[in-house]
Amino acid sequence: MLSQKKNRTVATLLAFCGTVIPIAGWHKFYLGQPLWGAVYVCLSWTPIPHIASAIEAVWYLARDTDNFQSYFQGTGIPTIQETTKISSAESIAHSIRQLEQLRQDGLISEYEFEQKRRQYLDRMA
Repeated sequence: MLSQKKNRTVATLLAFCGTVIPIAGWHKFYLGQPLWGAVYVCLSWTPIPHIASAIEAVWYLARDTDNFQSYFQGTGIPTIQETTKISSAESIAHSIRQLEQLRQDGLISEYEFEQKRRQYLDRMA
């Protein structure tokens, strides 16, 4: 469920429902934030989660769909592909730094450096 796109309309309706039904927080579970959902459910006997739900519903309406998706899609946890890309980019950056050092030491020419650098950057794309 975390990898699926979240529908802004559904999240808004669930948040608005949290303002009128006795138990609030369903929108948090839908958006992949179960800890916050549990907090809202536990505090449902107070007005706090109901007011927060109303504010969040308005906040969801104020965001455009792309902004909403980018905010709630990854939930801050990188996927395996993102982690692989990050580690690959880090290793390529390290290799380019080593190439730069070889160029500065005069062990490779400017042309060789540029060729190898482009090869590394093409791998990253």
